[in-house]
Amino acid sequence: MRSSGPRRRFTLLSRRGPTAALLIAPVAVAGWFYGADAAGSGAAHIPPKVQTARPATVQESQTPAGPAPTSVVQIVAHPDDDLFFMNPDTRQSVDSRSRLTSVYLTAGESDGVNAARTGPLAPSVRPAADKARYAEARQNGIRAAYAEMATGDRTSPWRRTAIPTAGGGTAELDVLVARPELSLVWVQLREAGSITGDRPVSLHGLWDGRVSELPSQLASGSPVKRDFAYSKAQVVDTVAGLLKRFAPTHVRMQDPTPGLVAGTDRPTDHQDHLFGARFAQAALARYAATPGHPAFSVQNYLGYFTSGLPHTLDPETAAAKLRTMHTYAWTDDRNYCGAEAGCGDRKVAARPGGHGWTQSVRYTRGESTSWVQLGRGGELWAFSVLDTRLAVWHRGARGAWTGPELLPGTGLDSGVTSVRLADGRIAVFATRTALGAGPADYRREVVTAVQRTPGGAFGRWHSLGTPEKDDASGLSDISAPAATVDKAGRITVYLRNGHYSLSSVSQRLDGSWTAWRERGGENLHGDPAVASDASGRQHVFVSTPLSVWSWTQARPGAPLSGPTLTGLPPTTLTLSAAPEGDGVRLWFRRPASGAVRTAHFSGPLASPVTELGGVAGFGPVSASGPGHALLAVRSRTGVPGTYLPAPGGTGTAGRSAGTPRWRSGGPLFVGAPSGTETGVGAIGHDGRLYWSGPGAPAAWQPVG
Repeated sequence: MRSSGPRRRFTLLSRRGPTAALLIAPVAVAGWFYGADAAGSGAAHIPPKVQTARPATVQESQTPAGPAPTSVVQIVAHPDDDLFFMNPDTRQSVDSRSRLTSVYLTAGESDGVNAARTGPLAPSVRPAADKARYAEARQNGIRAAYAEMATGDRTSPWRRTAIPTAGGGTAELDVLVARPELSLVWVQLREAGSITGDRPVSLHGLWDGRVSELPSQLASGSPVKRDFAYSKAQVVDTVAGLLKRFAPTHVRMQDPTPGLVAGTDRPTDHQDHLFGARFAQAALARYAATPGHPAFSVQNYLGYFTSGLPHTLDPETAAAKLRTMHTYAWTDDRNYCGAEAGCGDRKVAARPGGHGWTQSVRYTRGESTSWVQLGRGGELWAFSVLDTRLAVWHRGARGAWTGPELLPGTGLDSGVTSVRLADGRIAVFATRTALGAGPADYRREVVTAVQRTPGGAFGRWHSLGTPEKDDASGLSDISAPAATVDKAGRITVYLRNGHYSLSSVSQRLDGSWTAWRERGGENLHGDPAVASDASGRQHVFVSTPLSVWSWTQARPGAPLSGPTLTGLPPTTLTLSAAPEGDGVRLWFRRPASGAVRTAHFSGPLASPVTELGGVAGFGPVSASGPGHALLAVRSRTGVPGTYLPAPGGTGTAGRSAGTPRWRSGGPLFVGAPSGTETGVGAIGHDGRLYWSGPGAPAAWQPVG
């Protein structure tokens, strides 16, 4: 997660320039200072009263042969990226006894000095620089952290071997003896040594073609004894070969499009994180084209930029994550491992919580709550992305679930959203990544596929393009699309763009699409949430770190007005919306808590906020069932948490005199739940659709 590059100072400002921005207190991130500007225009933030309530490559359609045992592979740039940015998900996989493999692309050797950064050290105190030994110390810390998560004993032994790679080199494979389903793979390439500095000998330089090979940096004590160097193709071959070896049904990786610091050409994340993730994407594309593998889902994680955003984890979960970092950082300084290199990463020991990183985890894709749709005559349709293709499940009005069927067209990013058209057809929307022949050809765009007839097959993917000029000017940092349909049957798609503002594209009456249009807003994060009220007026919401912006139509078909500050308190940025009465209801979660909150909008401003409590956790809220009374969320243990209103209650507005019920149970799942009037679904780490009817929301069963 860190390197020894020069210290710099900067502030994350609005794209409208520094004079228009209000700043949150800056947060130091690995020598940089990250700040996030306020809700946008300098208007005062007044929180409302809170109530407590009881053209793609075409392939043949295919159907996977059957469910595979859950196998999770995590691909990260440095030792500790998984612990800082993927936990508590990592621990939940350990606790579930799923097969879990963590792959570290670089040795993370930094400057080779294994010492806490607490200030200048006298030469007699400062350890000598030794990159091989520092890489070993970080390995020792990772092994201790995983052993402690799995067995409670950080000294639980590992079996360490050297394995050949598909790239022609050798990697280290560590298997926990007491829990052999847990593996660590050390690829041991050289790291960049700087967050964003010009370092041609790096994953960045290799991806861009500035160097033809990237050499290894072997850790002392590793069973790998012979140095090697990889070309770009060999790195892809190596990672694809590891995917083939461990056959994942779920892949965790860092964000390949983290965006730029506003007003600069500097990424918001470490260059190794960014380009390591792009190598992972290329390897996944290679692996997805090989026959015989289990279908896999992908989850992307935000890195350094979590510092400038509201915390997502409840205190108990954050404390457990911090304890793991203390183990990795070797904070007690006892040489329990017997290694001269040290038993952990002393650079992290001075600040084992990072820069607020142990208080959050954030997905950057795949959090739509609109991937289940009610079709004609009571049919149900569910959608996900498996093998970078659209996966479709279907249930007839009186039949059983079938699927998943993987439709033609590859390159889809995690997460899809869907809408039902006026004639009963379903339209799905996603983003798609094109890796291209060269680094300048990397690109993301919005795509859509529509049923040819109600209940029928889907047509080919159609590109709606992107509001981004090119990858270099914004790193293709776009949100997931959100779509809504007006009374005339025309679709409008909303997107948070790389300038942290809102863009939209609309369908014309003849079925063609307009160009992308700028809709304003500042410092927007997360995915837009959209809904149309009973009259047909569209409402759009997007979060900032301090509040929520809204856009609203005065009447159906009227121009969209806004943005307007809603007056809502800070959220964890994930929002969901649904029609209710003369307006729409918005659901969100309280920072550093996970408690579910809701507010009603009949115009651009919020009603008093109702707090529904919950089972802690993070991510968006899915509202389904009669009157949107059945809520489903990710709980703190990673399984679904569901809310049932009190007997005789009236939904989520808090008007019931009884006691509402929260329950948790079910599978570890991907993204967010989604439901309709007849139940709620979640996609498990095994690639299966799990479904729960409204009468038994904790009884999750695999279908199809």
